[in-house]
Amino acid sequence: MIREITPDDLQGLLSLYTQLHANPMPEETEDLHKLWLSILDDRTHHIIVAEEEGRIVSSCVCVIIPNLTHNQRPYAFVENVITDEAYRQKGLATACLNYAKELAMKENCYKLMLLTGSKGDSTLRFYENAGYNSKDKTAFIQWID
Repeated sequence: MIREITPDDLQGLLSLYTQLHANPMPEETEDLHKLWLSILDDRTHHIIVAEEEGRIVSSCVCVIIPNLTHNQRPYAFVENVITDEAYRQKGLATACLNYAKELAMKENCYKLMLLTGSKGDSTLRFYENAGYNSKDKTAFIQWID
């Protein structure tokens, strides 16, 4: 089942995120719960998940960003694409990305952008097969500690 996150999904999502860049499982703190509530309350921040056997096994984030160019049409940004290692090659991440595209189209976005830290050919082909290209724009990252 592909759906948007619910308030009860925090632990399942955080558990999946431990496979994303080897993120450690965060400590349950008041700040973590405030952040979670803030994300849930943000109508422009969408966390899309694939659920199998009652577990969150794939996810991506899609943020709709208001914009003053392109006839004041927003754009969408996709990040944190991940599928549990045991559930890969089943089309779940593609389904999450398709859901993100549907959201972006519903919000009248003029483009959908995605960044990946992967340089692996299979990952890059996966994104190309999902409709993304790396030719139109150049991304630059400045990490802030």
